[in-house]
Amino acid sequence: MTILNYEFTGEGMQRVFENEKWTVGIKNWKPANDVTGIDCLERHNLTDELFVLVEGACTLVYANETDNGLEFGAVKMEKDKVYNIPATLWHNTITQKDTKMILIEDSNTSMENSDILNLDEAQIAKVRGLA
Repeated sequence: MTILNYEFTGEGMQRVFENEKWTVGIKNWKPANDVTGIDCLERHNLTDELFVLVEGACTLVYANETDNGLEFGAVKMEKDKVYNIPATLWHNTITQKDTKMILIEDSNTSMENSDILNLDEAQIAKVRGLA
């Protein structure tokens, strides 16, 4: 037996480790997560998701559903801190080209128990303003 290690240097996200309980992925910049490319939010309906910023810069944008529509917020990530996205919270990441993050989530998280919300132009402007 030996110690294994994993890496991913491409654009976007790749799961690098997975077992029956949890998944670890590496998330790098991709055009859809650039401030000029952001156009949607996602939510995982059954599971939390954790992010750790390793390199670069990332703003976690999120939205809560209210009687008056979506209420947007943002958190500028700091390196070496763990950020928890609770289940059902609309969210996305806005990153710069040198960004690398680690994400940890339940291995059962998938598009079958997640949703994508396409933003309209006014919502995109609000999200970009938060970054």
